[in-house]
Amino acid sequence: MKKTRLLLILFLASALLCVFADNVFAAVGCDLNDPDRDVKRLFPVSTGYKTEYLSIDKLGGQSLLKEVETRLGDNFQGLYETIDVPYTVYTIYKGKETIGYIHGINQKGTYGGLQVFLGYDTRGNITNFYYQKLTSKASDMRSSGFAKQFVGLSLSDFKDYDPKTGKSGNQRVTAIKNPNTESAADFNSTLRAVKKNLILMDIFVFNKKEAGK
Repeated sequence: MKKTRLLLILFLASALLCVFADNVFAAVGCDLNDPDRDVKRLFPVSTGYKTEYLSIDKLGGQSLLKEVETRLGDNFQGLYETIDVPYTVYTIYKGKETIGYIHGINQKGTYGGLQVFLGYDTRGNITNFYYQKLTSKASDMRSSGFAKQFVGLSLSDFKDYDPKTGKSGNQRVTAIKNPNTESAADFNSTLRAVKKNLILMDIFVFNKKEAGK
């Protein structure tokens, strides 16, 4: 009798733990590790910044999620892409003037997660690219030469990029060279992350009507 009761208690405790874990890990956001340092590094002339937390769930729910997936050309999946993931947008100022934005996302890679951050000018063009986290054997992808290939690109360049095939009809995207051919999967995951980042920023900042604002 005591053994049965103990087993029942352990079962209920395990069930509660699973529920608790689901709630805790359902949404995985992506923040700058050191905003004061990183903002100044990406925007040297900045004098301040504002942090805003946004989510697909709050801005439009399932209909907005479907829109993002359609524009991305792929379905959201896993802990990094639940509908309630909190996305952090940093608005960068020089005095009272907005001079740009920073936004990062988590992306599943071959050996773990990638954190891809993009800096933007006020028109939506990429000004900076960097990995805050890169769990990959392809350390070459952290090089400044690789990062520079994204500068000046925008959502219009990535519009036709297919994350399922890794192909694009845009010459500026196909011109991006993978510095390590043995890491094709992480290279494609990076391009998918960049496209998703661009789409979300178009909704969150540059074209808010699409998010119901």
